[in-house]
Amino acid sequence: MGRVVEVLSGATIQYNSFCSGHCFYVNSKGIPMRHMLLAALATIAIVSISSAANQPNFNGEWKMNPAKSNYAGFPAPASMTRKIELAEQSLVIVENQSGGASDGTTTRKYTTDGKFSAFEINGTPITGSAVWDGAALIVNTTVESVGLTFKDRMSLSADGKELTSVVQIATQQGPAELTIVFDRQ
Repeated sequence: MGRVVEVLSGATIQYNSFCSGHCFYVNSKGIPMRHMLLAALATIAIVSISSAANQPNFNGEWKMNPAKSNYAGFPAPASMTRKIELAEQSLVIVENQSGGASDGTTTRKYTTDGKFSAFEINGTPITGSAVWDGAALIVNTTVESVGLTFKDRMSLSADGKELTSVVQIATQQGPAELTIVFDRQ
């Protein structure tokens, strides 16, 4: 029939060269290995698709809710909007602020696979990464030239109408944590 090899606590793999295309069988039930491999690949694909489908929808326009936000002693902007575009592994965040410490629009671009990306804001080099942590999206940003790092943990309310950004800031003067709450527009 062919060669039989015992592997891992009594399971066997059998090779049969008389089968068209050379067949491998796993265990005593004679299930072809190629069928088991196809079943495993299908399972991985289904899990990956359902995992991506379970990620919350951050896409859209968001407006800061100052009454629910806490800037921990930092000057809060008079208004702030955040537009999020998340497609596959591409994440683009466009923020517009007025009043407070800074006015203007910033655009940040990341991939959600945890790899670092580089971009500039007003000519200043920035590096950052983004990664999923369950239903939360973690966005890390570093402004090396001024010794500043941000860790923004974004999460949605159960109804998807409220975005909460818990931002941990590390500076040369010490750490701080802000909570910025946005309402979906």
